[in-house]
Amino acid sequence: MTVPYRILDRLRGGEPLTPEQVREVALEAATGGWSDAQLGAFLMGVAIRGLDAAATRALTRGMLESGDSWNLAAEYPGVVDKHSTGGVADTVSLLFAPLLAACGVPVVMLTGRGLGHTGGTTDKLESIPGFSLDLDRDGVRSLLAEHGLAIGTPTPEVAPADRRLYALRDVTATIHSLPLITGSILSKKLATGAAALVFDVKTGNGAFLEELDQARQLAHGLVETCNSLGPSASALITDMSQPLGEWVGHAAEIRGVLDCLEGRGSAALTELSLRLAAEVAERVGSGVGRADLEAALASGRARQRFDEWAAAQGADPAWLAAPRFDLAPREVALEAPRGGVLARVETRQIGLLLAEAGGGRLSGGEAIDHAVSLRVAVRLGDQVAAGDELGRLYLRQSDAALERRFRDCFVLAEEGEAPPLVYERVG
Repeated sequence: MTVPYRILDRLRGGEPLTPEQVREVALEAATGGWSDAQLGAFLMGVAIRGLDAAATRALTRGMLESGDSWNLAAEYPGVVDKHSTGGVADTVSLLFAPLLAACGVPVVMLTGRGLGHTGGTTDKLESIPGFSLDLDRDGVRSLLAEHGLAIGTPTPEVAPADRRLYALRDVTATIHSLPLITGSILSKKLATGAAALVFDVKTGNGAFLEELDQARQLAHGLVETCNSLGPSASALITDMSQPLGEWVGHAAEIRGVLDCLEGRGSAALTELSLRLAAEVAERVGSGVGRADLEAALASGRARQRFDEWAAAQGADPAWLAAPRFDLAPREVALEAPRGGVLARVETRQIGLLLAEAGGGRLSGGEAIDHAVSLRVAVRLGDQVAAGDELGRLYLRQSDAALERRFRDCFVLAEEGEAPPLVYERVG
């Protein structure tokens, strides 16, 4: 084992680290061989100096090898996975998965919780009565065999190095380092052993990485690193300059998913789900195309698959038969103060305000009020008249200042235009 001081001294001096040195850091993070102080210094050095492609691969491999690998593709050769870098009203995973499973393409995902302005798939699914995400490898295998679909949270044995490094990144201001982001995402995604992955890398004011160039760099890093370590991968760089779906808020976003599965939900959310599903289906060589996915949606097979899968993961069958979505009792119409074109949506602020109102979490461990919600009524580029409804807010109690801040997230101007849903494909 290399003495930590020597690795840190090379990093501080701008000398490149060997892949074996970087892999060693990841493995020692999991075993406790490096202290928090030494790991914090390593993370800051990477954030400042960066890592080349070989070192990023080595970091990812080390984090992956620090825990269990499930190698599911050996039993389910066409199994696929997806990752989104997160945003507001982004429930693509919950349409993407039943669409593909209904067409015979198995899907496995290990998901996380939301923090700050983003909502986590785990939190959304937990708003369904009885739903459980506590799955080990055997549980995932059983669900794939029966339903072609399994969504859970990472077990403690999956990428333990990432859990330790991620916690330190949060307190050392190194969250935005692209090599560290790449290693964190892929160490968990590759642990399942999917045959192909598709990445939804967001850009825009509601994205984790706001600038298109940053999103492009991350997309290339994810795809290239993933491809070099085995699974076939590609990415779409997609817009997050406005909420993707029409509902924001955990239980309400499940409502939006079911609306889309029944053919009456958000057009943008449905379209992006179809595009990502078609993308990964092609990567795994399934023979499933856009027309097949649309047919599964139109026929109701995707909705049926959602219900069967959710029941298998503990969802209350009576609730699935007649879903009920309780909204917070204070209902407020957010009205346009004047006419104009919707030129900007302060998307990140919407997510933060929802968390402030109790519908999300600003720090780990906070409870979520699943009934606090916002329904968005307009899209960028829409013409709006004075008094038109921009959105409808559901809060626990009256708060004029908070309500005004929500309304001010919708910015009107003399002109504006709708952004593209997808900017680029990478891979």
